Amino acid sequence: AAALAKKNYKVLAVDFDPQGALTAGVGLAPLSIKETVYDLLLEPNFEIKQVIKATKLGFDLIPANLDLAAAEFELISEMGREHILKYKLTLVQEDYDYILIDCPPSLGILTINALAAASKVIVPIHPQYFALRGMDLLFKTIERVKQRINPDLEILGIVPTICDMRTNHTREVLEELKASYKELIFSTMIPQTIKLPDSAMAGESILTFAENSNAAIAYQQLAQEVINRGN
Repeated sequence: AAALAKKNYKVLAVDFDPQGALTAGVGLAPLSIKETVYDLLLEPNFEIKQVIKATKLGFDLIPANLDLAAAEFELISEMGREHILKYKLTLVQEDYDYILIDCPPSLGILTINALAAASKVIVPIHPQYFALRGMDLLFKTIERVKQRINPDLEILGIVPTICDMRTNHTREVLEELKASYKELIFSTMIPQTIKLPDSAMAGESILTFAENSNAAIAYQQLAQEVINRGN
């Protein structure tokens, strides 16, 4: 999000993970925020602009905290539950060049909501064996959503993250990824570096925290790839 904003695009990021990592990563304290994406999902008359916050990183944010975990259960009885996020985002869609939804690492109703609202999916993967095994299930879920809920949904690409190229395991998993998914793999890989968690703890983007680091350069390259593939 910060890399796209740096290129002068208007960006809205939606923290859709109950852990609130994205919210904390921009310098906000998730537990102290009164209005979050949870309210947006569960309160029918809640205005989306009430919950959008400008960040010091150059993009707008819809924050999340642990309240969102309850939404998985509370949405079960809601009519049209898969489309709630899509409807809400439609109200501000024209205000932004990009709306990015940070999903939880699960395939529950929150992720289905995100897939129903999205036009394209970017799949981050830590190049480890068990993450590779989960790819088939994720792709089957995306295909089901495409068939039943959102026919316009497409996979924009797969981006390897936390890549430690010093290990044989990482290199072997990347080779298997490339063999299985070929053109879907982004050219850019995000390297493993302590600077990424350090920047998150500081509430800063890696682009300002360590602007000359390999990770900062990689994220800027990834942003350009996203722009190119989306055009």
